[in-house]
Amino acid sequence: MALLGWKEVHGGKAPPPGEVVRPDERLSWGRTVGLGAQHVVAMFGATFVFPVVMGLNPNLAVMMSGVATIIFLLIVNGKIPSYLGTSASFVAAVAAIRAQGGDSADVTGAILVAGVVLALIGLVVHYMGARVVHRVLPPAVTGAVVMLIGFNLAPVVADIYWPQDQWVALATMAFVLVSSVVLRGFWARISVFLGLVFGFLLSWLLDVVAGPITAADGTETDRINWQSVSDADWFGLPQSFTTADGTELAGVHAPSFSLTFILLVLPGVIALIAENAGHVKAVAEMTGDDLDPYLGRALAGDGIATAVSSAVGGAPTTTYAENIGVMAATRVYSTAAYYVAAIVAILFGFMPKFGALVAATPGGVLGGITVVLYGMIGLLGAKIWSENRVDFANPINLVPLAAGIIIGIGDVTLSFTDDFQLTGIALGTIVTILAYHVMRTLAPAHMREEPQVAGVAYEGGATIVAGKVETTSPEASRTTDDNES
Repeated sequence: MALLGWKEVHGGKAPPPGEVVRPDERLSWGRTVGLGAQHVVAMFGATFVFPVVMGLNPNLAVMMSGVATIIFLLIVNGKIPSYLGTSASFVAAVAAIRAQGGDSADVTGAILVAGVVLALIGLVVHYMGARVVHRVLPPAVTGAVVMLIGFNLAPVVADIYWPQDQWVALATMAFVLVSSVVLRGFWARISVFLGLVFGFLLSWLLDVVAGPITAADGTETDRINWQSVSDADWFGLPQSFTTADGTELAGVHAPSFSLTFILLVLPGVIALIAENAGHVKAVAEMTGDDLDPYLGRALAGDGIATAVSSAVGGAPTTTYAENIGVMAATRVYSTAAYYVAAIVAILFGFMPKFGALVAATPGGVLGGITVVLYGMIGLLGAKIWSENRVDFANPINLVPLAAGIIIGIGDVTLSFTDDFQLTGIALGTIVTILAYHVMRTLAPAHMREEPQVAGVAYEGGATIVAGKVETTSPEASRTTDDNES
């Protein structure tokens, strides 16, 4: 197909039973715009929530997610339909950077370098083949790194968000849990976003009925700070916002670079590799195309998109599982819908008033949401182990992974000088990878069984990728649709 050219199929109407709309095809432009809007809604919740959790600007994140999506689609030559929303893989590292006194420029600078590294890995994979990834990062190692990244975040919930308003946090958590199983289809896929809305409305109601709460510094304060919302413009470039707890979310800004902070975020690249590999496999299963030759392009596309977003102060990006669910439900894999979604997201970025509203989300609400999200990120590691049948009776898998996970979760520190140290996620990842390969080299032949090829758990119907549920096969999606009807 010609670049940005799509063939209209099925008379421009929804595909009949058993038929699909392929990436180089489209429905009528009216229906394509509608599908694009649906993709925007699907990605909206997480793309707004994760920047706020990382102390980054949600308006800028949404705007750059649209730019990132266009970059990705161009690099993969339209073969892999995908929306690139905000990645959760760097949340723990960002929390560590800020705990060590780093600001938003330090955060985006470190993430920019991680994006460049991911792009370079994509080039290697493109020319050497996907197996190079599976050799260096077998399922045992990938699962351990993803797990320690997620569970390292537990103190953020326990010490920062939850104590700000424990009852709102509890109610928000309960709402997310219940809605994820009671609701059906699309609504279940955006249960986190619905939880954000629920918690926000509950906090507003409590401000009116019960009055202010006592902040950590002993002062009385409302749960929601409406001042920043009132001050924000309706239209314009993304502005700086102040959250309910006084945190400043910077607008467009230049990154700064620190080796210590860069080392903290690099383990997140492993999670991005796993996410992209799972996404490519899922799309291949749904469309019936062999997309393995495009894995390197997908990694490079996500890496370049992340670097471009971070260069102006935006959030890191990744392929989004929510949008996989939309494709599975509609059987429309047209990249035209994703270009529409990207343009809509860019336009949303020029609405600072809406960004300020999201930035005003109370800490208690974030506590209820993140206690679920962070746990799901960690459990994705166990999901990868389970789906790939990792054998923990083998010391090669058990011993190095056990050490790395405890180092990561416990935030263990290894100091080299007064100015340079490895902590938590970075140290745990290094120990996991190096110790695994060293032990594999030294172990007797009967222990060195060939590692299974996988980048993420993507078999068996549904996969949780970075806290998001992903339908990964046509059979599973049809079963889900039947159950929901």
